[in-house]
Amino acid sequence: MPTKAELKQQKQHIKLKVRKGDKVMIIAGKDKGQVGVVAVVAPKEQKVLVLQENPENPEEFLPLNAAIKHRKARYQGERSARVRIPVPIHVSNVMVLDPKTGAPSRVGRRKEDGKIVRYAKKSGENLPDVEAINKG
Repeated sequence: MPTKAELKQQKQHIKLKVRKGDKVMIIAGKDKGQVGVVAVVAPKEQKVLVLQENPENPEEFLPLNAAIKHRKARYQGERSARVRIPVPIHVSNVMVLDPKTGAPSRVGRRKEDGKIVRYAKKSGENLPDVEAINKG
């Protein structure tokens, strides 16, 4: 039987400053300096999946922080291939881009009109609520 403190720790809501749809720059790792869009956020693991726009095919995104998996041919006539699979990256290794300057910036929260909004600390500009844009 878990203790009351363990149950409270499991129940705690983890709040990340990065949201799905944010434009971010990777600040550490093999893809340092690359800019992409957050596709998936996993708050419990504190990881995000970052995809980059593909200049050749705008409908398809390229994975950042990708691992290469070798896929063997299953039947005769099929060729073996090297497949790029996106790997989640820790949120501490990405920074949200400032909407005004386009430079990486830390994220803060403040209350405006009784509602909490995120803002870029570098310029003070409010970050667009991407989730609301995608739903609307």
